[in-house]
Formats: sequence, C-alpha cells, structure tokens
Amino acid sequence: MPYPDQFEGFMLTELGKYQDFERQSFKPKTFGEHDIDIKIECCGVCGSDVHTVTGGWGDAPTPLCVGHEIVGRAVNVGSQVTNVKIGDRVGVGAQVWSCLNCPQCKSDNENYCPHKVDTYGAPYPKEVDQDEVISQGGYSSHIRAHQYFVFPIPDAIPSHLAAPMLCAGLTVWEPLVRAGVGPDKQVAVVGLGGLGHFAVMFASGLGAEVTVISHSPSKKEDALKLGAKHFVSSGEDGWAEPLAFKFDLVLSTTNVLQTAVLKDYLSTLKVNCKFHQVGLPDQPIENFKPQQLTSNACCIGSSHIGSRAECLAMLKFAAEKKIKPMVETISISEKGCAEAIDRVRKNKVHYRFTLVDYDKAFGA
Repeated sequence: MPYPDQFEGFMLTELGKYQDFERQSFKPKTFGEHDIDIKIECCGVCGSDVHTVTGGWGDAPTPLCVGHEIVGRAVNVGSQVTNVKIGDRVGVGAQVWSCLNCPQCKSDNENYCPHKVDTYGAPYPKEVDQDEVISQGGYSSHIRAHQYFVFPIPDAIPSHLAAPMLCAGLTVWEPLVRAGVGPDKQVAVVGLGGLGHFAVMFASGLGAEVTVISHSPSKKEDALKLGAKHFVSSGEDGWAEPLAFKFDLVLSTTNVLQTAVLKDYLSTLKVNCKFHQVGLPDQPIENFKPQQLTSNACCIGSSHIGSRAECLAMLKFAAEKKIKPMVETISISEKGCAEAIDRVRKNKVHYRFTLVDYDKAFGA
C-alpha cells in the first residue's frame, strides 16, 4: 500500500550489519490532528545513526530506518496544525513527539520530557497510536511528526546545509546559549568534526573567543577558517599547562573521557565552570574520582538536542550570520546509505554527510 498508509525507507533488519540496508515499506503512526506529513528531500547522516546501527549504544528495535536530520515539504497537515501549510519547506530533528503537559514541556525543555518519542526506534504511547508503532527516521520517503517538532526552514539556508543543523547544530547550540556564551567568554571546542565545526561557527558567531583543541594538527587551517582564534594540538606534551583556568566552557565533541586524559581538559576551566560532553561514546567513564573536580570546582555535564525555541533561534541565527557548514552529499540508496554510515564511522567525511536525490529513489 502506498502513501499515506505506508512509507518506504532504507532499513536494517539486524543491528551490526550496517552494510545491509534494504528498501522496505513500513507503517507510520496513526495520523493525528496535530500531525504533519513531510515528503523528504534530504536527510543528514548523524553519529547517532552510526552508534545505533552498529549496536554501539545497545539494542534497538528492527527493522529500523534511521536518520533524524530531515528536510522536506509538507504534503498533509492535521486539522489543528497552525504553524505549517501544505508546500512549506520544513525540518524535523531528533524528536517527533512529547506530552507537552509535564513541567519540562511547559518550560521549553520538551527535549527532556520523560515521555518523549525520538525520531526513530521509539514506541509511541498507546494514547497516540493504538498499535504503539515504532517511530522510523529519515532515510525514507516521508515522515509524520507532531507540529511542535516541525520547524520552518529559512529561505537563506539550502536544504542540504539545513539538514545537519537539526541535530548536530542544535546539539551544540543548546549548551552554548544555556551557558550564556557571548562576548568576553572563552570557549574551548574539543574535536573538529561534525559537531565541533558547528560549535566553532556558532560560538564565534555569538562573540566568544574560541580555541579548538584537536589531536589532528592538519585541522588547524579549517579551525581558523571557521572562526577559531587559537588552535591547540592535544598530541603535544604539556599542551594543557598554558591553558590552566582559561575557559568559561569546554565543549567536548569527541571522546576524551578516559580518566588519564580528562584531567587535562578539566584543568583548563575557570572556577565553577563546566566541561560539557556532547559527543556520546559507546563506553562509560571509568575509575573517575570526584577529587578531580575540586581544584577548580568544575563540573561535568551533557545534554540532549535542544528545545523548539532553541531550534528556531538557531535557524534564524544561521540564516542571519550566513553560517555554512561543511557538508558532503551522497545519493540515497542501499549503497549510498551503507557508504555514508561506513565513512562516518571511520571519520572519513568533511565534516557532515547529507543524503540527497530522494526524488530519484522514491519518485517525485
């Protein structure tokens, strides 16, 4: 059965076999009065997709269609939808539903709703879908989402560049703005990849003085081009010593959570400031002692994407500041999905992938 009863996607039937994408049909949730159907134009390839399909983050339901950096056109809107009309270019990030009634939802923290539904691999509650259908992501022909999690895309941002903003961009935007990053702030960005390059552009655009800390000296030119004022190679002995008590925020986008390494990053923080981890590795922090936080009263934190208000503000900021992420494109297909996942897994992308040519795969 074709749309609207069935959507099509490139799916995995077994975690770990991330080269074995198969084109399949799947049933979306029951269409509700607040729902919007989007015919997908493109979708970013996120590190979350890689951690999920490889099994690194644990079990997930299969068959599974990943992808949560989605841009397309609204093709159907529910009777209570007020913010989108048919034909609008819109985006969906890593969340498609929340209760909108809990204290978190009512304080612009719906991304921390205990009942939230992620864009893929999450069951809808029975009151929303009688079959408690599993959400499926954006390596697909369409997506159905609650209007609260559908965002108008500014005309100034091309679709293939807007897509990775909807998870990668928002994931670093939220901690930057919640930390009050702006002029007179010193921000360190650890790692220059998909998340890190967004963090550099946003933090420098907000007026902060940005230092990139990376184990790859070859990335210095990119770091400075993106807006960083300084570049530090973490492969050099004693790299952290000149940076003691320097930063208002250390935003880590890569895995430096090994205890022996982490202490160097913590030492660079001013008193009462935060080391914020947004790159989420497969392994836990081991053998960590609270004593490592006492020399500067620093803390370690993390976060989950961002709120609707923050996403809209980020897109507006990106349009006004002409933020242009470094994005490679690849045509969506069984082969294209497998290649994109494998190259992101091996860090062989500069710096994000967006899957494109959806009309060729699924029809105009």
